[in-house]
Amino acid sequence: MENAKLSKTSEPNLVAADGKHSRHAIIALSIAAVFFLFEFVTRVSPSTATETISADLGLSRAGLGVFSSLFFWIYAPMQIGVGLLLDRYGARRFVVPAIALCAGGMMLIGVAPSAFVAALGRILTGFGASFAFVGALYVVNHWFAPKRFALLSGLVNAVGMLGTAVGVIWLTSLVQSAGWRPSFIGIGVFGLALFVIALFAFRDAPSAGDSDTHPSPIGPLKQVIKSPQVWLVACVGALVYMPINVYGGLWGHEELTADHGLSSVAAETAVSMVFWGMALGSVLWGAVSDALGHRKWIVFGCAILAMLAWSVVIFLPLTQLWIVSVLLFLGGLFCGGQMLTFAMAKEGQDQSTVGTVTAFVNMIGIGAALVFQPLVGVLLDLTDNDHALALSVVPLCLVLAAGLTVVLREPDQPHLRAKRRAK
Repeated sequence: MENAKLSKTSEPNLVAADGKHSRHAIIALSIAAVFFLFEFVTRVSPSTATETISADLGLSRAGLGVFSSLFFWIYAPMQIGVGLLLDRYGARRFVVPAIALCAGGMMLIGVAPSAFVAALGRILTGFGASFAFVGALYVVNHWFAPKRFALLSGLVNAVGMLGTAVGVIWLTSLVQSAGWRPSFIGIGVFGLALFVIALFAFRDAPSAGDSDTHPSPIGPLKQVIKSPQVWLVACVGALVYMPINVYGGLWGHEELTADHGLSSVAAETAVSMVFWGMALGSVLWGAVSDALGHRKWIVFGCAILAMLAWSVVIFLPLTQLWIVSVLLFLGGLFCGGQMLTFAMAKEGQDQSTVGTVTAFVNMIGIGAALVFQPLVGVLLDLTDNDHALALSVVPLCLVLAAGLTVVLREPDQPHLRAKRRAK
């Protein structure tokens, strides 16, 4: 049993030692990263046409919030199952069909004759998307050395954010010119093309899959949920990521047009800066953390600075596009520190539970959208569209994240200790 564990922890440096493995590793990581990009575009797609979708499907603002959050209602609880499946069987047999399901869900929304059918499409999209991010981090963990995890996981997130930053602006323009239904169908077609590529090119790492270390299929989950550190890290990650899902993912476009007087395209351009900032922050804070050998206080500082940036945007009546864009870029940049929570959670567990612990942290983070996206919609309905009051939950969550970070334990790992000693 112990030998199985040792073999699992010693193999994931194959990319540095073998040309064939290196090629498969890069291809697998590229496909996984593009899948995350694709699923993130599907995740935020309702924000590109909130009023049109609401009118077409007969939804109130609260109803639109519920419709958008259906993605997360299936995505979040699926995370535990996804992590357990990846830890036990590897990524390929689940990630590849998940791409097709995510694409099919978007196409179903595009042709939906009613809100009920569109809701089914949103659920199907969320089901397929639930394998994307955890699958990508699983690829990073099993194809690459542990010391590269923070940086490469940040790079995966950056690909998703950058693609979304460009894709959402493009999608908004496409929705305005071609309509939201043809646009959503076009997104689905792109997903099907990615599915075909993955079908022939995506490979599992030799170290993937572990049916020996944990004879019980839920063995990794039992280990993960017993860790107070994992629970606390997951909550911090959820609170720091909340602005991305709530403001960037749904309500930011509407807030900018209503409170700041921006046009639809200008508002989406400004919102896209959240994802540009998140992309840079995901890589930057991972690199800084690896260089310094610290995680905890970087997350704390990012939460405080993000709170300040988001507060200025939400509470001040700024009308200059460039000022709003800079502030949203900074808000996304500091929220990028959230990616360190995945490394902090993983570094307290053995190799055979990485998929499960990553999925668990992601589940808590995405699960917050189940509450906050509809909550903001309800607050808007109750306050006659007072966006500042409704979105005040954003800085409040970031303050809470900073407070919880103080009691986190700094990960004690060999590659981090070496960096700290060197300093």
